[in-house]
Amino acid sequence: MGGGARFFLHKRIPTGAGLGGGSSNAAMVLRALNDAAGRPLGRAQLVELAGGLGSDCALFLHGGPVVMRGRGERAEPLPEVAARRLAGRRILIFKPDVSINTAWSYRRMAARAPESYLAGEKAESRLAAWLENAAAGAEDLLFNNMEPVAFEKFVALPVLLARLRGRFGVAAGMSGSGSACFALLRDDATGDAVREMMECARAALGRDAFVAEARIT
Repeated sequence: MGGGARFFLHKRIPTGAGLGGGSSNAAMVLRALNDAAGRPLGRAQLVELAGGLGSDCALFLHGGPVVMRGRGERAEPLPEVAARRLAGRRILIFKPDVSINTAWSYRRMAARAPESYLAGEKAESRLAAWLENAAAGAEDLLFNNMEPVAFEKFVALPVLLARLRGRFGVAAGMSGSGSACFALLRDDATGDAVREMMECARAALGRDAFVAEARIT
């Protein structure tokens, strides 16, 4: 065998944010290499390889909301009827000009086990209830057991989330291991309201904070 590949990467997702930027890069490189080779590997094989690259790499090969189990390598698409509840939802993403080391976060969380974990059966029960309730939105499923670990050190994050919830009435939380956070925008949120929320985030996190609006696809 010979040859190889050279990639030029233009990063648009901040690093150290808990947004899966590096994992999505790895998954897309894997898909690009498979395409360039004539697609010798099927979806299942790509997903297996992706799981070996990183715990959450596999989810980026699905192209939509997924349910992740295990250490993250076991991902299956959310049922279509449930995925439609999330499609098109606008979210505001904001990240301070500091990053949180993923390994540090997991070590801290593991040190507090079992109190720091949501029991598997409880998580499955909560998910099942959400899937059965057609009126439930993304707000009803938000939970991140890594927040207490991060918030002890990065105190501006919980302060900002509380401010956004109280002032704008939005559901908000931290993404992954942080330091990025998000707010689910209301359907009736106007451009002025979104800009006001962005300014609120920058005022709390600094003018160099990353702030952007996105949509769930």
